[in-house]
Amino acid sequence: MGLTVGLPGGKRGSLARAWVAAVAGAGLALSAACGGGGGSGSGSDHLSVGVLLPGGGASRFGQFDRPLIEQRLKQLCPHCPAPIVAATPDADVQQQQLTALITRGVDVLILAAIDPESLRSSVEAAHRAGIPVVAYDRLAQGPVSGYVTFDGATVGRLQGEALLKAMGPKAHGGQIVMMNGAANDPNAGWFKRGALSVLDGKVRIGKSYDTAGWRPENAYTNMAGAIAALGAGRIDGVLAANDSLAGAVISAFDASAVRPVPPVTGQDADLVAVQRIVAGRQCMTVYKSYRAEADAATEMAVTLGRGEPARSVATGTGTGTGTVDSVTTKKIPSVLLPSYSVTVGTIKDILVKDGIYTIDQICTPKLRSACSKAGLT
Repeated sequence: MGLTVGLPGGKRGSLARAWVAAVAGAGLALSAACGGGGGSGSGSDHLSVGVLLPGGGASRFGQFDRPLIEQRLKQLCPHCPAPIVAATPDADVQQQQLTALITRGVDVLILAAIDPESLRSSVEAAHRAGIPVVAYDRLAQGPVSGYVTFDGATVGRLQGEALLKAMGPKAHGGQIVMMNGAANDPNAGWFKRGALSVLDGKVRIGKSYDTAGWRPENAYTNMAGAIAALGAGRIDGVLAANDSLAGAVISAFDASAVRPVPPVTGQDADLVAVQRIVAGRQCMTVYKSYRAEADAATEMAVTLGRGEPARSVATGTGTGTGTVDSVTTKKIPSVLLPSYSVTVGTIKDILVKDGIYTIDQICTPKLRSACSKAGLT
């Protein structure tokens, strides 16, 4: 496992600043031993890779992305040191972590930005230091060298299509709530536009929220407000941008004694969300192959770290260009990966078949009857 340089959760204030200063100081002493060199290409078999993730532990980034990146790096570069992994849900702490890794002198960075705009100056600092940055999952602002993610328009479209199908007759003129992601995350806007391309003209959007920080507690508060404003029985579906928000939305319905809970979408194929789908409490989730994403990003990072262009890894965006533009940088070599809609009838063929979960993991004793009905045996 890689060295984790992250404090889990929350604001850290002076403790975080002191910790970052200590890490930075230690990094200066250890950089030669760990192969760092400020992007100097200190040997293709001794690349120092820094990885910054917007969450660890039970999050998808902790459960899937981190170990997959570590595994792929070991395959691509057997003699490279383990990646230095920093994980936090806090944008300010992530900026401090990024500064520490630049000071340490890593050869290349994989960055899943919490706040793409606020990290712009840090990405610029990495560029000045000769450290290529691969934007991972979310497109950070500034001179990033490459980008790997999933096609956000497809994600939103899959959610919108599944929601309309689950709403049945109410898909024509019914009222929904949109629980979008954070306004400062470009992916959230991408998902929203994809969903609206399907929903516009078919349903009424009673309330639409941009969920600050993608935090479930904010989604819960927003959903409780929507129920109060629109009426418990006048919400026919919820377009929730991911599974954490979906769980908060469903909890808000439960707290308001809404029965049955109307269709709610999701994204990320979290285990608890898959179990809610089996139980009939969430209508779908979007599965994205984290292995494909981690493999592509790690390959791009190693390629850049060895002084080769990222475009040799980029596969194209469907337009044949293989590039994406950010608000600050044009023609970023990019890999956009496909996504898949998961409903109760496709859990086995998609998630179990792909090795994400076993039937035993999904089918707890309380769910065995529902699992049997769903063919999860």
